[in-house]
Amino acid sequence: MEKSSKKGSTFLKQAAILATAGIIVRFIGFLYRVPMTAIIGDRGNAIYSAGYQVYNFLLILSSAGLPSAIGKMVSERIALREYKNAHKVFKVSLAFSGTLGFIFMLLLIFFAKSIAVYVCKIPDAYYTLITLAPTIFIVGIMSVVRGYFQGMNNMVPTAISQIIEQVFNAIFSVVLAYVLINRSVALSAAGGTAGTGIGAFSGFLIVLLAYGVNRKPIHKRMRKNAGKYKIESNWRILKILLMTAVPIIIGTAVYSITNLVDMSMVMSRLLESGAFTANQAESLYGQLQGKYVTLTTLPVAISTAVATASIPNIASSMVLNDRAAVQRKINMSIKISMIISIPAAIGMAVLADQILYLLFPSVPEGGSLLKIGSISIIFLALSQIVTGTLQGIGKVQIPAINAVFGAVVKIVLNYFLIIIPSINVKGAVISTIFCYIVASGLNLLALVHATKFKPDMMSAFVKPLVASLIMGAVCWATYKGSYMVTHITSISTVISILVGMIVYFVFMLFIKGITKNDIYLIPAGRKIVMVCEKFNLL
Repeated sequence: MEKSSKKGSTFLKQAAILATAGIIVRFIGFLYRVPMTAIIGDRGNAIYSAGYQVYNFLLILSSAGLPSAIGKMVSERIALREYKNAHKVFKVSLAFSGTLGFIFMLLLIFFAKSIAVYVCKIPDAYYTLITLAPTIFIVGIMSVVRGYFQGMNNMVPTAISQIIEQVFNAIFSVVLAYVLINRSVALSAAGGTAGTGIGAFSGFLIVLLAYGVNRKPIHKRMRKNAGKYKIESNWRILKILLMTAVPIIIGTAVYSITNLVDMSMVMSRLLESGAFTANQAESLYGQLQGKYVTLTTLPVAISTAVATASIPNIASSMVLNDRAAVQRKINMSIKISMIISIPAAIGMAVLADQILYLLFPSVPEGGSLLKIGSISIIFLALSQIVTGTLQGIGKVQIPAINAVFGAVVKIVLNYFLIIIPSINVKGAVISTIFCYIVASGLNLLALVHATKFKPDMMSAFVKPLVASLIMGAVCWATYKGSYMVTHITSISTVISILVGMIVYFVFMLFIKGITKNDIYLIPAGRKIVMVCEKFNLL
C-alpha cells in the first residue's frame, strides 16, 4: 500500500511539474500576444493564425503523437527493466522524426504560395508559412527527446525547455513584429512567427543539454540486466511506434483539421453571406484565433500537462496489471483538470468583455465569442484527459475515431451557422462547443467500458461546478462594486478576478473539493497548507 501510494505521489508530482510549466508558458504567451495584437491588430492576427494553423497541422503529422508514443513505449520497457530496448526506442524515433520533419519542411517551403491562396484564403499568409517551415524540423527532433525523458518519468527537461522556448519566442516575436510593422502588416505577422522558430531552437538546445548531462547514467543503466532479455530489432520498434503514434496523430490531426476548416470556412462563408468585406472577414477570423482560441486554451494547458504525465504512468501500471493504480490515476487526472477548467470557463463567461479590454485595450472586440464559447474549456479539457488515459491503456484508436465524429459535427454546424450574418463567426465557436461535447462524451463512455472505471462525479464535477457558480456571482458583484468606486475597467476587472479566485479556493476547501494532498502538488504547496491550517480552513 505504501509503495502504491509512493507511485501515485510521484505521478502527481510529475503531472504538477508539467502543469506548472504549462501555466508559465501560457502566461508568457498572453504577455507577448497582448503587445503583438496591439502591433498587428485583428487583421494581422488573421494572417499570423492562418500560417500558424497550416504549420501546426504539418507539425502534428510529423511529430505530435511521438512524445506520447515514445513515453508509453519507454515506460513499458523500463517497467520490465529492458533498458537497452528503451534506449533503442529513442534512437529509432530520432531517425524517423528527423526524416519526416525534414520532408515536411521542404514541402511547406515549396508550396507556401499555393497553400496561402487556396487553403488559407489569405495570400499574405505566404510569409508566415516560409518563416515557420524550419521550425517543423526542429520541433520534430525536440519532441523525441522530450518523449524519452517523459518515458523515464522525468518531466523536468520538458518543463524547463518549454519555458525557455516560450521566453525566446515571446521576446523575438514582439521585437521582430515591431521592427517589420513599418514595412507591412504581413511582414510584421511573419516576424511574429519567426519568433516561434527561434524559441523552438532554444528549447531544443535545452533538451540536448539535458540528454548530455544524463547520458552517462542512461548508459550505465543500460548495462543492467544485459543479456537477460531479447534486444528488439529496429523494424519491430518502428512498427510498434507507428502503431502507437499514428492513431494519436490522427486523433490530434482531426482537431487541427477542424482549425484549418475554420480558417477556410469562416472566410468563405462570411464572404458568401454578402454582409462582410474581405478585410472585415479577416478581422473576425483574427478575433476568433487571436483572442477566443488564445484565451480558452490557457486553462487546457493544465489538462494537456496532466494527460502527458498520465500516459507513461498509466501504461506502466497496465503492464504490471495494477488495476487499482490505473483507477486511482484516472480519477486524480480528471479531478485536477476539472478543478481548473470549470472555474476558468465560468469566470471567462462572466467577465468576457472586461478581460478583453484589460488585455487588448486598443482592440477589445470579440467579447461575445468568449461569452458563448468559454464552456468549451470544460469539454476540451475533459477530452484531453480522457484521450491521454485511453492512449495510456493502449486504446489509441478510439480517441481518433471519436475525434472524427466531433469534427463532422463541427463542419456541418459551421456550414449552416457562419453564413447567417447575425451569427457570423460565432457559428465557429458554437460548432467548437458541440465538437468537444461529442468527442469528450464518446471518449468517456469508451473509457468506462474499457476499464470499468467509475468517475468520482462529486469530487470531479459537482463540487467544482457549485464553487464556480458562487465564484461567478461574486466576481460580477465585485466588478460592479469596484467600478462604481474607481470608474476604471481594468482595475475593477483585476480586483474581481482576485476576489473570485480567493472565494473559489476557500469555498472548495469548505466543501472538501480540494484536500491537503491536492494543495501539496502546487508550487509552495506546503506553505499554503500552513496558512490554511492557521485559519482553520483545513
